Amino acid sequence: MNFDYIKSLHIIFVVTWFAGLFYIVRLFIYHTEAEKKEEPAKEILQTQYKLMEKRLWYIIAWPSAILASIFAFWMLYERPWYLKESWMHVKLAFVLALYFYHGACHSIFKQLQNNVIKYNPFKLRIWNEVATIILFAIVFLVVLKNAINWIWGVVGIVLISVLLMMSIKLYKSIRNKKKWDTYEKELLNNKEKEI
Repeated sequence: MNFDYIKSLHIIFVVTWFAGLFYIVRLFIYHTEAEKKEEPAKEILQTQYKLMEKRLWYIIAWPSAILASIFAFWMLYERPWYLKESWMHVKLAFVLALYFYHGACHSIFKQLQNNVIKYNPFKLRIWNEVATIILFAIVFLVVLKNAINWIWGVVGIVLISVLLMMSIKLYKSIRNKKKWDTYEKELLNNKEKEI
């Protein structure tokens, strides 16, 4: 098979793998937020989220991870000299981190499927950004290869991480303010009805 076809298939399955990882954690967040709902809404939502998580995990995320890996090994088989490149060693370290991330997501998936909630939505929002950081690192390494200055690359990833964390905190404060404003309006409406 032509190397470009192998590379294209690898990229396609990397994209679908990341899509699965990004969306599964969003479902985890919604699943844990449903814990605060009143019955029967809580049970209905969590049952639906379990089904959505299961389908996403076993039909998209796992097959994409496996196929991306198969095509990656095939590319390395076709071009073994890639393994002599320093950028490839760093990239493979990030890919290993991605496998650990995937494994940790699988652990959270199993817990939620068994009605065990160990993480709050805020921690899961932060967890969701780990995949973003890994994605940035891998893409920059593959595109820039040896042209990248490793120190600036690491500084850039740290800055992106800090920016993402600040964005999450800002989102949380805006969300809490909206909840508070809604609560105040409900109180005022109730008082007006009483009068």
